[in-house]
Formats: sequence, C-alpha cells, structure tokens
Amino acid sequence: MTLTAAEAVREAAQRIAAVSDTPRLDAELLMAHAMGVERNALLLGRLADPVPAGFSALVGARLAHTPVAYLTGSRAFWTIDLEVGPGALVPRADSETLIEAAVAHFADRAPATVLDLGTGPGTLLLAALDQWPDAQGLGVDRSADALGYARRNAERLGMGGRARFMLGDWAAALDARFDLVLTNPPYIGTDECLPQEVVGHEPAGALFAGADGLDAYRLLAPQLARLLAPGGVAVAEIGFTQAEAVSALLRAQGLSVRVAQDLGGRPRAIVAG
Repeated sequence: MTLTAAEAVREAAQRIAAVSDTPRLDAELLMAHAMGVERNALLLGRLADPVPAGFSALVGARLAHTPVAYLTGSRAFWTIDLEVGPGALVPRADSETLIEAAVAHFADRAPATVLDLGTGPGTLLLAALDQWPDAQGLGVDRSADALGYARRNAERLGMGGRARFMLGDWAAALDARFDLVLTNPPYIGTDECLPQEVVGHEPAGALFAGADGLDAYRLLAPQLARLLAPGGVAVAEIGFTQAEAVSALLRAQGLSVRVAQDLGGRPRAIVAG
C-alpha cells in the first residue's frame, strides 16, 4: 500500500523522536524539502500527495543526527532565510534576542553601519541589514567556508551592495567605528556535553571557547570599546550562565552593560555601550 505524505510524515516523526525534541516539525520540513515546496504549502494542500523520492534518505540522515538545516540547506532567522550547510553554524532562534535588543536600543532611529564579528553564514549582519534597509555592514569570520555561505546569502537577499565580508580573527585588522556591533562568539566550555547533531556536525571553532567558555569574550572585550561610534552599542550573545562573568569583562573596559533575556526568560545577550 502506497503511503500518502501525511502518513509518511507521521511515521517519520515517530522514528525521529528518538533523536529530536521537534520530531513532527523535522519530518514536515524534510517532506516539504523532498517535494520542493515550502512547509506551509505542504500543510495546506500537499499532504494527500504520494511520498516523493528522496524522503526516506532524508529521514535516515536525520536519524544519524544530521541537522535538519544541513539536509534542507536553509534556516529561517528573524525576517530572512539563510543558506546553511557543513562548515557553517546553524542559526538559532535564541540569537534573535540580539536583533531584538538592537531594535530596542535604536528605537525610532537606525544604525548607519553594522559590524558582525564571527558572522558565520551572515546571520546577524544580514538580519540587521534587512531590519534597517539604509544601513551598510561588514561581516568578519575566520572560516572561509562560512564566508562562502555569507556572500551567497547576501547576494540572494539583494544585499550584495550593502554587505561586505572579510576573513579575519575578530576585529584585529579593523580600524573603523560602527553604530552597531553584533557578535555570537563561541561560548561552550570544552568539557560541556552537546547533542550529537551539534558536536558531530557543526564547526567546533564556532562552538567551543576554552574550559570555561569565556576565551572569546576575553579577546573581544578589549576590542569592543574602540569599535563603537558615538552613541553606538555592542550586543554579544552569551550562554545563559555567563551574564555575570561577561558583564565583568566588559565593565573592566569602561563599558556600561545590561542583560537581555531570550523568549524563555534566560539571560541571552549583553548590551554594552
């Protein structure tokens, strides 16, 4: 008996539950990708379709802990969709806290210049440029693979003329000031346990930062003050247990700080200026 897409999604979700906290969503995204449609189109009118070729292989790869975003090649973030894949950190919804904090800071005005340190596939920079259509920005990353995704994302989103990307180690080679500095540095301690789909697939250099997870902040803290234009602000993502430690590093550089919480009510970003 031939399964419909709805039946195959249901069966796949039951299997994927062994490796994912969002098995139904994962199964729907994989089915939509196999069909070549958006998830909404699947749910609104394609569930009675036959199962497309390739769906079974996608489910098998998900059961082997491959991130859904690597299988579909994209991830939604803020108001944009980003191409992602091996070599690039998968954007997380928690990181939208940084854009929310920046929007709150600038209120009825807009930053003219944006810097994204550790830009990965262009996540924070391109979200900010979409939020403020007149802004220009620079993304820096030490991974050539990640910058490949970033450049393609900028072009596909029509931001190629406003977004520049540079291979580099944080802000070491920069001699400019920006209205908004965004950064989602690695902040996982080297001994911390992570899900297999993360540690087994995503780039370690974008995840781990020394025994206490603070090595990147120790490098960034002395650089941030010189990067800020008058009235500018820096917003850095943190692990939810790191607010006090990162705040202390930034205050030691003469910056004032406040903590922004994510949708779960956990400390997720430090806003410094």
